[in-house]
Amino acid sequence: MTPLIIITLVLLWQFVLLGYTFTLAGNAADEAARAGTAAPPGGARTAACQQAGLDKLPNAWSGEVTCETSGGYVRATVRLEVPVLFPGAIGFPFRVTGHAGAVEEVKD
Repeated sequence: MTPLIIITLVLLWQFVLLGYTFTLAGNAADEAARAGTAAPPGGARTAACQQAGLDKLPNAWSGEVTCETSGGYVRATVRLEVPVLFPGAIGFPFRVTGHAGAVEEVKD
C-alpha cells in the first residue's frame, strides 16, 4: 500500500507544479503587456515588455517572453517549461503558454 500512496503523492505534486506554471505564465504575460504599454514606442517598448515578464518569474522556471505591438495594442506571450518534481531541475518536453494584451497608453 505504501508504494501506491507515494506514487499518488508524487502525481499530485506534479499536478500542483503544472498548475503553478500556468499561473506564473499568465501573471508574467500580464505584467509584460502592462509594462510594454507604459514604455515609449519602438525597441524600448519591446525590451521593457520582455524584461518585466522575466522579472516576474522565479529563477527555477526557465522560459521566454515575446512581445509585439500593432494597431495600438501590445501583446505578450510567455512560454515556460514545466519542472519535473523539483523546480530548477529537468523539465518536461512541452511548454506552458500564457498570453496577455493591453491597449497602448496615450500621453498628451
